[in-house]
Amino acid sequence: MEIRFEHLSVTVDVTVVEQTSGLPTLWNALRLAVAGVGRKTRVVRKEILKDVSGSFRPGSMTLVLGQPGSGKSALMKVLSGRFPLAKNVAVSGEIAYNGETQQQLKDRLPQFVAYVTQRDKHFAVLTVKETLEFAHEFCGGELMRRGKELLAHGTEEENARALEAARELFEKYPDIVVQQLGLQDCQDTIVGDALMRGISGGEKKRVTTGEMEFGMKYATLMDEISTGLDSAATFDIISTQRSAARNFNKTVVIALLQPAPEVVALFDDILILNAGEIS
Repeated sequence: MEIRFEHLSVTVDVTVVEQTSGLPTLWNALRLAVAGVGRKTRVVRKEILKDVSGSFRPGSMTLVLGQPGSGKSALMKVLSGRFPLAKNVAVSGEIAYNGETQQQLKDRLPQFVAYVTQRDKHFAVLTVKETLEFAHEFCGGELMRRGKELLAHGTEEENARALEAARELFEKYPDIVVQQLGLQDCQDTIVGDALMRGISGGEKKRVTTGEMEFGMKYATLMDEISTGLDSAATFDIISTQRSAARNFNKTVVIALLQPAPEVVALFDDILILNAGEIS
């Protein structure tokens, strides 16, 4: 899936309260709290993205580089349809997916575009294998339905054999993902969280990546996935995404802060953002 965006801008109106100078003492805090009712405020317009244009090609992997606050996360969220909209937020520009506008695909966009956030969110009590099977069950129905449509162009006997092979692959797909991501040793371990010991941070990121493999996702957008990971884990995860982009003709876009040179070498294209603009 080609993702193309032209003249994309995101602005936010922020209400700023005028601060008075003074030492951070208890008396000053109380005085400011009492005077806060009548304190002057003003609206400041902050430009998160400024007239950016570009495209991400299917079968390729693009690296989005930029310092914190450069607009990387905003770009990923807008393109995936996950950017939170409010009265004080304005998004302008054109976004198209294989020629279809974002508005036309608004309700179906999550079916086509996967978005991986910086933080991993899982059910802590489920094992790695159970987590992947859960994702598979929820995303697999569309895959089988579309598979039947794609495998209906031969003879009746050929269609039946192809459908049976596809069904066997479908049933074993969670095991294939476990093998692909190197999660064999921890597949029976619970994911865990801050209160419950489970798998490591790198393994959690692999599980999140695995969840995105299910369903008919044509594009994967990953935001700061290296947070909390060592360079080896980051390299392995991005190598897996590179293989997915090549083998399944997927569009993969990954935003990173300071990747190692060997990680940068895995990408086909690089987009650099600075203060909301493409450098």
